[in-house]
Amino acid sequence: MEHLEKIWNELLKWLQSIAPNIIGAILILVIGWWLSSLLSKYLRKAMSKGKVDAGIVSFVYSITKNALRIVVLISTAAKLGVNVTSIIAALGAASVAVGLALKDSMSNVASGVLIIVNKLFHIGDYLEIEDLQGTVTKIEMMTTTLNTIDNKTITIPNSTLTSSNIINYTSQKTRRLDLTYGVGYESDLIEVKNLLRQLVETNQKIHLDPAPVIAVGEFQDSCIQMVIKVWCDCDDYWPLYYEMQESVKMLFDAHHISIPYPQTDVHLKSNADTPSSVLSKEKNP
Repeated sequence: MEHLEKIWNELLKWLQSIAPNIIGAILILVIGWWLSSLLSKYLRKAMSKGKVDAGIVSFVYSITKNALRIVVLISTAAKLGVNVTSIIAALGAASVAVGLALKDSMSNVASGVLIIVNKLFHIGDYLEIEDLQGTVTKIEMMTTTLNTIDNKTITIPNSTLTSSNIINYTSQKTRRLDLTYGVGYESDLIEVKNLLRQLVETNQKIHLDPAPVIAVGEFQDSCIQMVIKVWCDCDDYWPLYYEMQESVKMLFDAHHISIPYPQTDVHLKSNADTPSSVLSKEKNP
């Protein structure tokens, strides 16, 4: 009995010595688990408000939640006195090996995260990347998909997007349309400007604020260049462009305003002083 009592007392002492660590480990596990879920949900909500593709939202949410929970588990084990150095070293070595084997893929994944976090563009935006143009239809883990105007599909690695200059034509609600038209040097510039101003002010697609700009641009070889700069909604940009091209031509025709084009004049000159050929006779020996 004395031996059993001694064992029991030793067990109680041991439990008393590790009790703070056990309580601390339980608190780390419970609170850390709860915080990892809360932060992951907050990130998913923020990404959903940013109109990020649902597949990307789900992927990033899963990766974030699992990564945070791994950190919580390692912290819990460390609090219980487990030597986590070897575990971390093994995970690090495995990460390096996987990273080297999948270097390009990991670069695309990291670039995809940057695109989402920094909100470089959204689904539905019209982009120009180098010589490629199209509307964003999908933002996936490793690639982004564009659809061109003539319905071609372009798949671009995410790392290419983050390392290239991107022009986003639809990130703003409005866009400026710049047009130039040539008129003859004999034209009345005041009349031309007034006619163009009337055309601009009566077009419902054109915004009057900021005020349209109608001015003389450059003096070129065969014409005077007239400049029109107007603002419109992004969706009206191309319809307005084609409409203005037709309207200006009809306007100039109606008011007999010439639209010069390059010409080459060839002048033929006759020379009466051209010497006649002289015939020489040879004498026979």
